[in-house]
Amino acid sequence: MLKNTAKGYGLVAIVLHWLSAAAVLGMFGLGLYMVELSYYDPFYRDGLNIHKSIGILLALVIVMRLLWKWANPKVKPLQQSTSLDKAQNTLATLAHWLMYLLLFALFTSGYLISTSDGRAIEVFGWFAVPSLGELFDQQSDIAGTVHLYLAWGLIALVAVHALAALKHHFVNRDRTLIRMFKVTNSDN
Repeated sequence: MLKNTAKGYGLVAIVLHWLSAAAVLGMFGLGLYMVELSYYDPFYRDGLNIHKSIGILLALVIVMRLLWKWANPKVKPLQQSTSLDKAQNTLATLAHWLMYLLLFALFTSGYLISTSDGRAIEVFGWFAVPSLGELFDQQSDIAGTVHLYLAWGLIALVAVHALAALKHHFVNRDRTLIRMFKVTNSDN
């Protein structure tokens, strides 16, 4: 089953979710590693090019996720019986949208860092994202600081998201986490 149903996620949503998760965690790790490199380190330029290329591809994947989310039925939360369940579901929805917002802010700040010198972003030699040049004074430095804080904010929210999924699995013993690993047939 490729498409979502009210009871669970389809294969496309599951693959896009885990691809995004792996990319976000990998990009964060690579970013932490890169800030420790000197300009003359052999991996400095390669690391930057990989980080930029994956960032552009991740932006495209996130757009695809949002389009897929919009085009598919909404997967219903498992529990909605109490006011606490409803509050938790509302918080989960807000957290998901905040993650998307932080991701797009990260993409924007990364773009502003990478293109402030007027050069396009080359994506693994496949295509280039053109530069708008320097749009404001000290663009690279300001966008770099914003990018750093946004990245830490996103990772903190991702950690809360992961802990909530584990809570559902081990404390609540419900299928919330399993639904993001296993395609649910429309009959289940």
